[in-house]
Amino acid sequence: MATSVDNRHYPSLTSAMNAGVVRSFKPPPVPSRSFDSHRHQNVQTVVRENENTDGYDSSDDEDESHNRNVSYYMTMVHKSNSDLEPSILDSRDESTADNWIHRNSSMVRLTGKHPFNAEAPLPRLMHHGFITPVPLHYVRNHGPVPKADWSEWTIEVTGLVKRPVILTMEQLISEFPSREFPVTLVCAGNRRKEQNMVKQTIGFNWGSAGVSTSLWKGVPLSEILRRCGVYSRRGGALNVCFEGAEDLPGGVGSKYGTSIKKEMAMDPARDIILAYMQNGELLTPDHGFPVRIIVPGFIGGRMVKWLKRIIVTPQESDSYYHYKDNRVLPSLVDAELANAEAWWYKPEYIINELNINSVITTPGHEEILPINAFTTQKPYTLRGYAYSGGGKKVTRVEVTLDGGETWSVCELDHQEKPNKYGKFWCWCFWSLDVEVLDLLSAKDVAVRAWDESFNTQPDKLIWNLMGMMNNCWFRIRTNVCKPHRGEIGIVFEHPTRPGNQSGGWMAKERQLEISSESNPTLKKSVSSPFMNTSSKMFRFALPSEDQQLGLPVGKHIFLCANINDKLCLRAYTPTSTVDAVGHIDLVVKVYFKDVHPRFPNGGLMSQHLDSLSIGAVLDIKGPLGHIEYKGKGNFMVNGKPKFAKKLAMLAGGTGITPIYQKPPRSGSLAGAAELKKLPPPRNFIGDARAMGASASRNTQTLN
Repeated sequence: MATSVDNRHYPSLTSAMNAGVVRSFKPPPVPSRSFDSHRHQNVQTVVRENENTDGYDSSDDEDESHNRNVSYYMTMVHKSNSDLEPSILDSRDESTADNWIHRNSSMVRLTGKHPFNAEAPLPRLMHHGFITPVPLHYVRNHGPVPKADWSEWTIEVTGLVKRPVILTMEQLISEFPSREFPVTLVCAGNRRKEQNMVKQTIGFNWGSAGVSTSLWKGVPLSEILRRCGVYSRRGGALNVCFEGAEDLPGGVGSKYGTSIKKEMAMDPARDIILAYMQNGELLTPDHGFPVRIIVPGFIGGRMVKWLKRIIVTPQESDSYYHYKDNRVLPSLVDAELANAEAWWYKPEYIINELNINSVITTPGHEEILPINAFTTQKPYTLRGYAYSGGGKKVTRVEVTLDGGETWSVCELDHQEKPNKYGKFWCWCFWSLDVEVLDLLSAKDVAVRAWDESFNTQPDKLIWNLMGMMNNCWFRIRTNVCKPHRGEIGIVFEHPTRPGNQSGGWMAKERQLEISSESNPTLKKSVSSPFMNTSSKMFRFALPSEDQQLGLPVGKHIFLCANINDKLCLRAYTPTSTVDAVGHIDLVVKVYFKDVHPRFPNGGLMSQHLDSLSIGAVLDIKGPLGHIEYKGKGNFMVNGKPKFAKKLAMLAGGTGITPIYQKPPRSGSLAGAAELKKLPPPRNFIGDARAMGASASRNTQTLN
């Protein structure tokens, strides 16, 4: 399923660029053929090549300033690497296809031995500061790492271009200008384990260290495409696809591939490069040697490693991984529904730019702060990181000690210099001094960030099938402990720990939920008061006590249950008010078996509801329906706005529930319709008085 273009429709490929060379460069030394030798190549050789690039023909002062900043960042690189232990051939890789790769043994493996997906321990990540050492940079691999040879590696540029080309690595670095600047890379699954603690996604357990920053050097993608002569939009050139070298399990011969819009690829402000150096050295195997795409401000999933092909096409990439990865689907969509209704292919759910996010890194998980005469004399400093996407600057970070009632503004440390278009591609660090006694009285500590577009983070976690883009407030819990005899202290708990590591307050809450499910008497309240012999009202608790269903008036929901090994779905309208908090009420007529001769089996769903015990769980899907009442006589019918001065509604059987949903709303919708109460249906006698009283309070002629 890899993206492909039949080259017969385009000019024949050439092995080099014969035209359009604007600037002259002195070719750098070609690395040796053996990766094991060039991976430890003298850094000074690389830096000298960079100095040559700094002098490329440009009258733009910002360009010269940009390149002068390299020495500023290289100082950070050397400082970051100063206390880094050597990488090793890890014994965990011995029986895998990656047994030739040197790796840092402290990396937390998230998917077992193979493929290698890992993040650094959060304290170590923060210890090294703004620039992350390459061995501690997070890694996302889908399969074995390709064994590459610098001297034989080529990149094909083809598709809707006037001058297709196959570039060697030597041509790439000698015939094009290069840029070198820091970029923060973030996996779209960063902080996913928090979502998995609520409900299992289809992704593995990223912690909060799926983020790293490196100094990247490479050739601007726009320069290459411009030299190749990209066709116009009218000529069909709408997307730029990238394809890697590895063979993956997503189909026979599948390659990892993805795409971005052509306008993005050609925009010099976006700083998209074909990178061949990281932190002043050639790329390592795990990070895409010899060349990869870097798309600043985007999720890591768009930055194809081991780059082999660039294809300009009318359509998005048709790679399996472009569609079946890096999507944020609505919370109601599970794996079965996503496949059945082709949610993977809906373009509105693809992830490109990062969202705003922040994390508390200090105090660390299970860190203990003693409370004594010494520690209470000075404030405790909270610390963490924050980032945003699309080049937006993080402008504010706030911390709350009282669940969001009040917030304190943190001090920000931006160590990055923006590019000449004012774009920020890197994380920043934040800090806040708080009184120790304030921490002692706090139940938890939470952080949220804001960017220059005033995007901020939601309070509650928003679950989605892939567990992507989790950016709710990052909360750590505080508990009183006794670290020493006769002394008290505060122990801090992060929400989770990465991978299969145990610990975290969310894991504890998950265990309590599992325990309560095994003991129905501890479950959230689910009630079924008696109304008459066949009609009952069921109250279902929502996942959170302060959650609202949010069902628009006129809409209904599907109840989903597996009954006799078959999926059963039935539409119902809640009778609880629209703004009911923590629960929904359903009035249901139970059709028992062997009662009506024409329906000897009775109603599957209604009998299933009647059989549920207190504490049972039910899936719902919605909102559904063609009519929505917006208020003040305004309706949406099949997506079109309608207006009515008077409204007549006829109910039969438990069909009264959609109408019962309307009167509680009518009192706040002046100038709408004249509503008249109808006698209750016979099968509803058990709750007729209660419903009648409620309707009498809420139905009126509204002026």
